[in-house]
Amino acid sequence: MRIAEESTTNAKPRPGWLVRGFNAAAQAVDHRIGWDKLPKPLGLLVLIGLRNILRQKNLYDTNVAASKDLPPINPYTSAVLTARTSDGTFNDVRQPRMGMTGARFGRNIPLNKAWPETGEQFMTPDPRAVSRRLLARTQFIPATSLNMLAATWIQFMVKDWFSHGTGDLSRAYKPRLEPDDNWPEPELLIPATLPDPTRDGDANFPPTFVNQKTAWWDGSSIYGDSLEQQKTLRSGDHGKIKVSATGLVILPDDPRLDPAQVPGFWTGLAMMGTLFCQEHNSVCDALAAENPTWDDEELFQRARLVVTALVAKIHTVEWTPAIISHPTTVTALRANWYGIAGQKLHDTLGRISSNEIISGISGGTVDHFGVAYSLTEEFSIVYRMHPLIPDDYDIRNWRDDEVEARYNLRDLTGPGGKAVLVNTDLANLFYTFGTSHPGAIVLQNYPKYLQEFQRPDGTYTDLAATDVLRTRELGVPRYNEFRRLLHLKPAKDFADLTDNAAMQATLRELYGDIEQVDTIVGMFAEKRPEGFGFSDTAFRIFILMASRRLNSDRFFTDDLTPEVYSPAGYRWVVENGMTSVLLRHFPQLRASLRGSANPFAPWLKATA
Repeated sequence: MRIAEESTTNAKPRPGWLVRGFNAAAQAVDHRIGWDKLPKPLGLLVLIGLRNILRQKNLYDTNVAASKDLPPINPYTSAVLTARTSDGTFNDVRQPRMGMTGARFGRNIPLNKAWPETGEQFMTPDPRAVSRRLLARTQFIPATSLNMLAATWIQFMVKDWFSHGTGDLSRAYKPRLEPDDNWPEPELLIPATLPDPTRDGDANFPPTFVNQKTAWWDGSSIYGDSLEQQKTLRSGDHGKIKVSATGLVILPDDPRLDPAQVPGFWTGLAMMGTLFCQEHNSVCDALAAENPTWDDEELFQRARLVVTALVAKIHTVEWTPAIISHPTTVTALRANWYGIAGQKLHDTLGRISSNEIISGISGGTVDHFGVAYSLTEEFSIVYRMHPLIPDDYDIRNWRDDEVEARYNLRDLTGPGGKAVLVNTDLANLFYTFGTSHPGAIVLQNYPKYLQEFQRPDGTYTDLAATDVLRTRELGVPRYNEFRRLLHLKPAKDFADLTDNAAMQATLRELYGDIEQVDTIVGMFAEKRPEGFGFSDTAFRIFILMASRRLNSDRFFTDDLTPEVYSPAGYRWVVENGMTSVLLRHFPQLRASLRGSANPFAPWLKATA
């Protein structure tokens, strides 16, 4: 017998009748009119109601399945009260394993709906056919409201948040290659996701998977997910990270530790890592100046807290409003950090209310909403945003906008990408990315070099086909069912997804039935609100999980204080953002950033 939905409901108390009525009204208005069609005050109220519903009905704990062989954790010490651990343990002192490296992904859908597809259905339509016919880039479609730093930023965040690991080639999936498919190897192999090593039987429970990262927003894309990784980065001097004379992070020569040997490494990702390692060292200098007796460990741990909180703030109030720039969501997202009281009041007086709507989530009180914190499989799917990445790059000089080098995406990945980083002026790289556009997250705009992605070991895979296959493998329902489970209306026909007649015909030919459309495909195809860089369907997961990443983390809530961060560290979080970070390390970019309302929007070019 499969698990019943009732057995996985969360422990959060049922809201009162007034709140239930407000939530029901918000959903009814959203269904009839749409939150994005309303005046901003009404739209904000609707979004509050929708988030209430999602918090109550779309958080599920996979730890209810029996466990064995759980990874060991270090004994409790008082040090965990004021510093993040390297592996994510003890963020919640009462539940020390919550969110740690190797913990399970949770779910945003009822567990009885989370079974992966099997048999012939699993490979129908074939993921490679979907990749070639619906996702492949026919011509580059730019997202003109964004710059390329927006694309590199989200990969920088994903490397912090989650990873299913490198996969199991012994259980690889083999998409079908058509006769006209010029695939570079005899067959296309997509590794199966690694099984959960902590599961203790129970065939009546859907498969679970573990996160190879910490689930906390803890800067693990900078600091690693283990003490061993952290040790390779630290200089042992004044809390700092190892950087070269040119400001580059000193990457280890050992191929087992070198990030350039890990799939996913490329110049853009390394730029972000380098920038924030430099920022970490600047924070260390500021802390040491105010606290000259602090040792290496104290400086490192305070600086890590500061940089991590600054990154979370940048993502919340700058990156996200750039990629979903509807006037209502810009206000809502800034309110997640500052509250509707606004930034000036928040920064001057701090919190004026315990209510997160008034004073924001930052500096508030931890709330898990009745379910142990984790990132979810659905969250990992909606953040598959590979169309953001262009295939071709002109590296331009920050002084005069002249082209200095031309590369394709393959040139910038793996060891080659590391070489480009070493041999190119970092200011030119940031200028180039700040003044060029990423791709739009739509159908037929997937980077060709990611459809024939060459791993560091020389083998190839198709990441577009992988994105489609992973959705099915991880038990994320197909598009229409996914929308129903997120309290959205399903598409009635292919015409509901796109007005393009040719695309409708291709969708109909591949899927036959609107109910069979893959979630990735549906999200890329669907019509979206004004200013949105990704779908309204994905936004529903975002409404829930963007807040939850802050609500559940005591270092963003109860412990975001001058006492824990230090007065100097706390001020650094309050006073800084992405623009000040960039200009601290690349003051020569000031001319291009002048007047910039958002550093993830296109910069001014260095032309007369």
